[in-house]
Amino acid sequence: MQSFLTEQEVSKRLNVGVATLRRWRLEKRGPTFRKVGSLVRYRPEDLDAWVAALPTGGAVAVMTTGAAS
Repeated sequence: MQSFLTEQEVSKRLNVGVATLRRWRLEKRGPTFRKVGSLVRYRPEDLDAWVAALPTGGAVAVMTTGAAS
């Protein structure tokens, strides 16, 4: 049997509100979800894949040494 996460569990893992998850679903931009009757559920592997696919930010500063004088 496959395990599923609830909206509340996913919102805690991502540190976002349940309302944010619902808005993402409407905008078709959040993690893949499944409908089990009227319930919304998330597979842990789908959530992990979605997080892994998110763009990363920030750049690592490269230190260069000046020319010897």
